[in-house]
Amino acid sequence: MTSAISQVNQAILSGQFTNEQLDSIQTAIKYARGQMRDQIKRSLGLGDSVSWDSPKNGSMTGHVIKVAIKYVTVSTGVGLWRVPANMLTKTQTSRYSL
Repeated sequence: MTSAISQVNQAILSGQFTNEQLDSIQTAIKYARGQMRDQIKRSLGLGDSVSWDSPKNGSMTGHVIKVAIKYVTVSTGVGLWRVPANMLTKTQTSRYSL
């Protein structure tokens, strides 16, 4: 898998694709990210423990407060964070029972 990704990256950088082909690749990537986001959102519930890597703050953990269309609101000990769903990893199931 890694070698296939490297080959695609090299082909893109060397200009071997037409503009239409690059648009098609971009559309496929957007679709795959949307599917990943939706799958993660379906697996999350209120109170679930999640973690993510923040570029500025390093590894963060917290509990889900709200699941919206693209973002999940997570409560940490420091405050509330709006995190893109595809950045989250579920670490523990809900501590709340409905």
